[in-house]
Amino acid sequence: MGKQLSLLLPEIDREATQLNVEKEIAKYRVYCFSIPEERLPKVTASYSLVPPSNTNEFHSSTEEIAIDRVDDQRRKEKFIEHFRKAVNRLPYKERRACIMKYLGEEELFDYEVYNELGMSETYYHKTFKPRIFYNLAFALRVEVYKDKKEETI
Repeated sequence: MGKQLSLLLPEIDREATQLNVEKEIAKYRVYCFSIPEERLPKVTASYSLVPPSNTNEFHSSTEEIAIDRVDDQRRKEKFIEHFRKAVNRLPYKERRACIMKYLGEEELFDYEVYNELGMSETYYHKTFKPRIFYNLAFALRVEVYKDKKEETI
């Protein structure tokens, strides 16, 4: 009947991937403290178009410092927006758990999250929470693949 296609996906290094996701969550929380509240993501989507300002003017050192700070601010805002979009791509229950556990004003304990979601502790820890990290890692593009050479050693 023709050749059968086989799709071989590389294996994910779960520990390294979870560590990367945790780093991104920590960076998000720190950036949220350094951005003015009116510029933080809202529950409802808001969009604004800001035209770029490209000129060939020379700047003083004071102006360069101000420009660097604005660029840093934009970089942080871009990261926050990227992170927000990644979390919003999660399925509803995963998104809700992620926000409750990591992104609320206070981080909740695992038992508070799985009790609120009506899950058993075993299901939450063995299936649900790892899936959140897995999906969030792909959405943020921070997944880590196991090296084929390491597996053969």
